[in-house]
Amino acid sequence: MDVLINALTTLLVTLDPPGLAPIFLGLTVGMSREQRRQVAFRGTLIAFCILAVFALFGASVLGILGISIGAFRIAGGLLLFWIAFEMVFEKRQERKEKTSEAAITKDHIHNIAVFPLALPLVAGPGAISATILLAGSMPSAIDRFQLILIIAFCTLLLFATLIIAERIDRFLGVTGRAILTRLLGVVLAALAAQFVVDGIRSAFAI
Repeated sequence: MDVLINALTTLLVTLDPPGLAPIFLGLTVGMSREQRRQVAFRGTLIAFCILAVFALFGASVLGILGISIGAFRIAGGLLLFWIAFEMVFEKRQERKEKTSEAAITKDHIHNIAVFPLALPLVAGPGAISATILLAGSMPSAIDRFQLILIIAFCTLLLFATLIIAERIDRFLGVTGRAILTRLLGVVLAALAAQFVVDGIRSAFAI
């Protein structure tokens, strides 16, 4: 149960549904409600498929490359810690907004469900790293199935968040978003530190 709660918390914080809501609105400016719904559905579905593939085969790919789970836990933990650092100091939000602006100016409006929504805003390096790390600590087939269900739940929650993005943005406001992002960043930093500690123990068999 602890592993499942840890997986759910890690993925939710990494995906950051409240933080994506205002960026999604910026990406889909000028679109109707139905068009936004289609973009949100396609984007979250593609992101789910990407994360599910890494949950099932990420550890195998690491094995082929000769990378131990311990080493990846250390590297992934450091990467998640950097993302947490960006969240606390509001650097991540700025970077995501720049990505969304670049996509619009390059006239990718019809493909934004794939880029930049699914990749890299939802299934970005942080989410992929977190998925592989979690898959490494859930080796059995039943565990992997549970991880897929957790990914499905998180992406479904993200889809629901994007559908009501306008209401969430109005409710939170600038101050609310800043407070929530910083709180989630601190939680992610603690989870990242735990990944590094587990990785060191595994790599050096402490």
